[in-house]
Amino acid sequence: MMKITITDDDAIVVASLKTILEMSNEITVLGTGNNGEEAIALYDAHQPEIMLIDIQMPIMTGLEAGEKIIAKYPEAKILFLTTFADDDYIYKALSIGAKGYILKQDFDNILPALKAVASGQNVFGTDIVAKLTNLTTTGGKVDYDTFDITEKEQEVILLVAQGLNNKEISAKLYLSEGTVRNYLSNILVKLNLRDRTQLAIWYYQNK
Repeated sequence: MMKITITDDDAIVVASLKTILEMSNEITVLGTGNNGEEAIALYDAHQPEIMLIDIQMPIMTGLEAGEKIIAKYPEAKILFLTTFADDDYIYKALSIGAKGYILKQDFDNILPALKAVASGQNVFGTDIVAKLTNLTTTGGKVDYDTFDITEKEQEVILLVAQGLNNKEISAKLYLSEGTVRNYLSNILVKLNLRDRTQLAIWYYQNK
């Protein structure tokens, strides 16, 4: 049973999400909140498997709360649920290490998104990922040799940036999942990055 918390400043949204998700018999909602400060308190109290949280809230935003939680609990899995596909919000969510960013309008995708995050995937809709090219621009193309990035590692970076998980990458490159994990670990060390989300941002910043 997946254990989560829900934080949203709209009490009706919170109640609806709690009811619908628990009706699936796959999720237990450990607690709910209405602002960022309550989200932090919920995480401290329950350390849920996933925190489902809105962005625009009073007292403290979901982004501010998420950043504080991930700073304290680096393994925290935060899935942002919002009505806004705002460029600044998306970039901030990615940069702090969120595991997903989905829109409330895609209500039917919330449960599948939670399952994906629980299994270790990052969940950013194709429309969200597409915005990255507009969000992240720099003056020139990266010199991979500077970072001692091999050609095979470059292929892994590209596929990560396209949103593929390790299983999908292994099928594309005809490698075992373990080998893909090793490549990814080496890449993160070489680039001094925390996770595959930061790697995707790095790629789009330097493509």
